Amino acid sequence: MISRALHLSRRRFLKLGLAAAAPMIIPSSALGTSGRTAPSNRIVMGAIGIGGMGGYDLQGFLGHEEVQVVAVCDVDAHRLAGAKRMVDHRYGYSDCAPYNEHERILERKDIDAVLIATPDHWHVPLAIAAARAGKDMYCEKPISVAVAEGRAVVETMKRYQRIYQSGTQRRSIGAFRFAVETARGGKLGRIHTVRTYLSRGPSCPPQPVAPVPEHFDYERWLGPAPWAPYTPLRCHGSFRWVSDYSGGQLTDIGAHFNDLAQWGLDREHTGPVSYEGRAEFPTDGLFDTPMRYEITCTYADGVKLIMHDGDPRAVRFEGEEGWVSVDDDGVVLAEPKSILAGQRIVRQSYSYMTGHHTNFLECVRTRATPIAPPEVAHRSTTICHLGNLCLRRGKRLEWDPVAERVTNDDAANRMLERAGRWPWGVS
Repeated sequence: MISRALHLSRRRFLKLGLAAAAPMIIPSSALGTSGRTAPSNRIVMGAIGIGGMGGYDLQGFLGHEEVQVVAVCDVDAHRLAGAKRMVDHRYGYSDCAPYNEHERILERKDIDAVLIATPDHWHVPLAIAAARAGKDMYCEKPISVAVAEGRAVVETMKRYQRIYQSGTQRRSIGAFRFAVETARGGKLGRIHTVRTYLSRGPSCPPQPVAPVPEHFDYERWLGPAPWAPYTPLRCHGSFRWVSDYSGGQLTDIGAHFNDLAQWGLDREHTGPVSYEGRAEFPTDGLFDTPMRYEITCTYADGVKLIMHDGDPRAVRFEGEEGWVSVDDDGVVLAEPKSILAGQRIVRQSYSYMTGHHTNFLECVRTRATPIAPPEVAHRSTTICHLGNLCLRRGKRLEWDPVAERVTNDDAANRMLERAGRWPWGVS
């Protein structure tokens, strides 16, 4: 189970000005008397993790009239205060409840769905806990930090019949969908190669141990990850360059573009059968995920997915009769150029998330399968994990996508799961 651990005291949060205040005046919009969706028809949401992408997602959901955000949660009290202000300003009162502990959101019976936008190592424990609590969820990618964890999320969502939308929002953006549909529609002939460009990873020098800021619950931030001394670059936006919490560019950007590759190849429920590559890792310092890399993933029929560290971030489908690519600015290129003739492609970058949020909310209402369901997200992220794993093992890995096991390296199989630190792990 997901258990409680050390947390900031109520007195400490009160000092930071985070106590929820009772609303003095409730606007007509909150009562459903101004032509807007009435409270009884709204999807009541809570948000867990509201820095970075979480802030963008929260702002996006606040733009939907059919949503009522009633609670926010973050281990950084400064970010928590900012999120509460954002929600209260949106609704014109001060009733949004701020929590340091995610358990407080999950135990509320009035909440239908949650946004999970924490660092990656928290995605699985929170998703499973949310499902057990009867909540639907929009969870930022990647679905997991290990293959076995991703499978656990898939099976948990089936068991509890929860709606799970992965935050791979490019699936809901027209330019990316056009490239995928072109690949699937046969206009390129037989596709033999897909290339994903995921950018280089950074390095940094050794970091000194620092005192934990008073407003930051570092113990809860670490959660299921191994204990390590606090230093600012370990947390917040740079966590993804430390393998205890994420997988570098391969799981950050790779979770998006390998997902598009799988979709364009119509192989969303399977994956490649072999992985081999080369990489340059940091030689010292805090960051330890790949900086330079090239990984070739081969499917059973010989089709290849090649992950590069190049820019701009993009996916390119190459067939016997042409190719098509789309980058993160929404720029679509193709050869022959007749592929683009007569097409009106709205150029939207990866930051456009409205359609993805809308799809999630529709599925919460209808119980339909969302555009980025857990099985699909798990298969795409597995490619990222196996890519990292072949680099760390320094050898070609043979993969059985049905059994989800490495067939030529027992040591690699032991790295398909992670033991969560007590009491934060999943059971």
